[in-house]
Amino acid sequence: MATAVSPLAPTSFPSLPPVPGVRLAGHRAGIRYKTPRNDVMVAVLDEGSSVAAVLTRSLTASAPVHRCRAHLAGGAVRALVVNAGNSNAFTGKAGEAFVDATIDATVALLGCKPSEIFPASTGVIGQPMPSDLIAKSLPEAFTKLVPAEGAAWEVAARAIMTTDTFPKGASATATIDGVTVTVAGFAKGSGMIAPDMATMLAYVFTDANIAPGPLQAALSSATDRSFNSITVDGDTSTSDTLVLCATRKAAHAAIEDAADPRLAAFAAALDAVCLDLAKQIVRDGEGATKFVEVRVTGAESDAAAKRIALTIANSPLVKTAVAGEDANWGRIVAAVGRAGERADRDLLVISAGGVQICANGMEVPGYDEAPVAAHMKGQEILFEVDIGLGAGKATVWTCDLTHGYIDINGSYRS
Repeated sequence: MATAVSPLAPTSFPSLPPVPGVRLAGHRAGIRYKTPRNDVMVAVLDEGSSVAAVLTRSLTASAPVHRCRAHLAGGAVRALVVNAGNSNAFTGKAGEAFVDATIDATVALLGCKPSEIFPASTGVIGQPMPSDLIAKSLPEAFTKLVPAEGAAWEVAARAIMTTDTFPKGASATATIDGVTVTVAGFAKGSGMIAPDMATMLAYVFTDANIAPGPLQAALSSATDRSFNSITVDGDTSTSDTLVLCATRKAAHAAIEDAADPRLAAFAAALDAVCLDLAKQIVRDGEGATKFVEVRVTGAESDAAAKRIALTIANSPLVKTAVAGEDANWGRIVAAVGRAGERADRDLLVISAGGVQICANGMEVPGYDEAPVAAHMKGQEILFEVDIGLGAGKATVWTCDLTHGYIDINGSYRS
């Protein structure tokens, strides 16, 4: 965990509302960190809770990711057990044994099915842990479980941090059949962030009475517009995990089908929470000093617009120009040209901070760089690119690339 808080961080962890049927705990198992800090998060859900998840498609995914994927088919959840400091990825049979021991210990404490336990790990790759490292500490961790309200949220959020400089939380409400339902959760992420989930762990909870099928539909859709629309460094992790748990405690008729129109209100609240958490991850990008929004319109399709936007957002030349507060818009032109999507020089329009820079195949007549240069000195940077070919549009979020990123990743294991 980093010590200097990102200059883009919120002033404090938000006050998150209670979610009935959820208990949380943070605990120290002594996995890696030399300083005394919690490195295990446990969430316990009441019986009858449904689950949805989105997991990394990395071909070197961690043992916990594989296990979560297998358990997801059951649609039920009783506990999440998450550790920081070691990703349990590329650890062979030892990694599987670690997951087995953790799940067995949790089942013994809850009396539930193994398929109702969702493990996750984040941290260093390729370092096996003793199989009982978490399992032996779970009885004590369970004594710390408290309802998901007040300070419990921040304790849980801090327990899963690695290079994060601040804990990330968000919440929203929705109304279903006149009943107010809550959506609240937390995430970790700072580096190794790129679409295909972004590189992060995120846990979102709701009391909405929603079955696994529609819950999954809402989560997959929300992920595309949030965690799959951010990038810090273009790297995807072995451990990406996003889990949504519904305790089904809310007093409205159950939503059993993704086509149920009542799902829309819940989906909007879930979108808001996921996007808030995703943007916080970018604001905590390793070494970041500026938050960058890239809006692309006029592409041949939404998919084309997103590819162009991500090419701009992932460009080291663009990102270092932002870090250096250099209004070098030619780097954006170059990124559009190599994105692999159709573009026409004479139709392209580029703006920064609301100031149009180029159109009709060249710099606009009388272009004054002063307001753009002033915009680049701020912490919130906006690039707008109109391709001029169609109705496709997309927005992605990134940060600048500074020497701080090298400092953090050059000494990650020390």
